[in-house]
Amino acid sequence: MFKQLKNIDTAFQYIRGFTALVVACSAVLSGFAVYKSFKLVSVMQNKIYILANGKALEAYASDRKDNIEVEVRDHVKTFHQLFFTLDPDEKVIQSGITKALYLADASAKRTYDNLKEKGFYATVISANISQQLTIDSIRIDVSCYPYRFQCYALQRITRPTSIVSRSLITAGYLRNVSRSDNNPHGFLIERWETIENRDLKTESR
Repeated sequence: MFKQLKNIDTAFQYIRGFTALVVACSAVLSGFAVYKSFKLVSVMQNKIYILANGKALEAYASDRKDNIEVEVRDHVKTFHQLFFTLDPDEKVIQSGITKALYLADASAKRTYDNLKEKGFYATVISANISQQLTIDSIRIDVSCYPYRFQCYALQRITRPTSIVSRSLITAGYLRNVSRSDNNPHGFLIERWETIENRDLKTESR
């Protein structure tokens, strides 16, 4: 009888050990499944699908710091092209300037007000002058904040009798602001100034 009880006790210990092993394996397997699920969801959230010409293109989200130089350059380029590209049409000029002023602080507004007060825009319209801007390069220092930049560009001023090429160098700083439809990169140009703006050559038409 004692032998039988001993066998029952041993069997119970085996069952208890086996049950503990099954429970431990189940817990490890469940934990692994939850971990993989969270990881998969995280990866999927970083994927963006863009529909272009009827095709779904896959893109990946990234941190702002990964693309900061690219975004800064495009912000500076967009501002300068909007501010300096002019045609002899008041509505076109006002539209471009309005969009540009969303990308910069009062330093750009002061420059615009000074040019307007001197009759610059009125002359552009009355004399049928067009002005295009080509960006040569943009230097950026992202090692310290706010980020300093220098923009090197070429102005091409087309008058009825001549075409004038001018060198343009400007500088300023950029700070982070909220992104919006009017400011998609989320930067604001501050302390903007013109360092150089001189004639390079004049061609007759």
